[in-house]
Amino acid sequence: MLKIKELSGGYEHQLIVKNVSFEVEKGEMLGILGPNGSGKSTLLKVMSGILPMKSGEVLIDEKSLQSYSSKELAKKMAVLPQLHSHAFSHTVRDTISLGRYPHQSGWFSSWSGEDEAAVAEAMKLTAIERYEHQLLDLLSGGEQQRVFVAQALAQQAPILLLDEPTNHLDIAHQKQLLDTIKTQAIEKGITIISVFHDINLASLYCDRLLLMDQGEIKAIGEPHEVVKKSQVETVYKARVSTNPHPERPKPQITILPDVKELKDEQLITTENFQVTGELVVFQAETQLKTWSSAVINAGSGWYRNFVNRRVDANYACDNVQEEMLAYLADKGFSEADTIGMMTAVQTKDAVIKEYDTPFGSIVIMVTAGVGNAVDVSRAHEVEMLPAIGTINTWIIINGELSDEAFIQSVITATEAKTKALAFEGVKDPRTGTIATGTSTDSVLVAATQKGTHIPYAGPITEIGKKIGLGVYECTVEAIQIYKIAKGWV
Repeated sequence: MLKIKELSGGYEHQLIVKNVSFEVEKGEMLGILGPNGSGKSTLLKVMSGILPMKSGEVLIDEKSLQSYSSKELAKKMAVLPQLHSHAFSHTVRDTISLGRYPHQSGWFSSWSGEDEAAVAEAMKLTAIERYEHQLLDLLSGGEQQRVFVAQALAQQAPILLLDEPTNHLDIAHQKQLLDTIKTQAIEKGITIISVFHDINLASLYCDRLLLMDQGEIKAIGEPHEVVKKSQVETVYKARVSTNPHPERPKPQITILPDVKELKDEQLITTENFQVTGELVVFQAETQLKTWSSAVINAGSGWYRNFVNRRVDANYACDNVQEEMLAYLADKGFSEADTIGMMTAVQTKDAVIKEYDTPFGSIVIMVTAGVGNAVDVSRAHEVEMLPAIGTINTWIIINGELSDEAFIQSVITATEAKTKALAFEGVKDPRTGTIATGTSTDSVLVAATQKGTHIPYAGPITEIGKKIGLGVYECTVEAIQIYKIAKGWV
């Protein structure tokens, strides 16, 4: 559909875009990225003929850009520039109607039902129907931006060039507009090339990305091939981290500030824990980075309140999360700042110990009951009945864990818990074999993310050794307390 071959161009005698080559297929959405001054907007202008090319070719359907008349080109390519100026005020409808000029034989002398339908559809797609008869210069910047996108859509060209289409828009309208544009590419086969400042939006919506640096292509490919930490940091001269999008296989970046916080480093100790007959509560002065399988706020995040709540062994509820949130709120804990777990054992029997390591210290908390112990390797053989999880394990680390270390901490802790069950001879009552855990165990790893950087936490590492020892010792002791309370010993 669109081929760019060794394209160079710029302003007067200044060459901005240098030897750029790429192709975009029908129905594809290509995002152009790069820092300020990298040549993104200039490339779009040279591609569209707004600026003259110094060398190279732009081919549309294998035909040179220069061979098209202005009206013929407008039937092939619609352009939304970055900035708009208007010498006099039009209504929204009139502004959008200007997008139909390539299809007219004279100035609106041949206005047709097809033209009318195109304008109506463009207004509907961009949700600006209610502004139809308002004057353009009385609208906000974001509303004006949507009008100009509608104008480009009304043109109904098979190629759409957009320069920062989400400029001035709030996140709701950014999503709406990009959903609309992407849908046009999918359903109508429109080829879309768009300049973006927002790397995350470009990655989420585009099929491919082109990263520019000083007028040249630094990288081109699918989002995961372009949005790489090292590549982004090199081009943008900024520290970032890359993470997967929660719903799509598209990378997202997070800016990492270089400003140091002035707060003193607060070490976590057993003194941070409060134990009652109803709760085990751990509260930190600042938020800790966490990974957990908790009832409330499972997964990863940053929290400062950690609650292990005792419930009756016969606890039953249609919506456990809703009930737990109401309980936490009643106790004065904010959902946004709290991880919540449940246990059927006595919280006053929690085992909490501190362990020193070469880099600092860790604190382990375990509550354990094994009345519903399970051998995970034999669980498929029997019908499992719903039961409250009775082994909850917390690992609180004074240090900075890598993502890999968080996962390894969970693996190490799970292995240590399983070993403790074997040592205590705990069996799955359904199979008579040694248990590996209980039906719904939970685990939490939380780190201050201050102090020594800890890249790994497997059993060969110093932290892994202490996690293994700590979880094993605390789980054994907690099981023994449980056995005594049940009269099993």
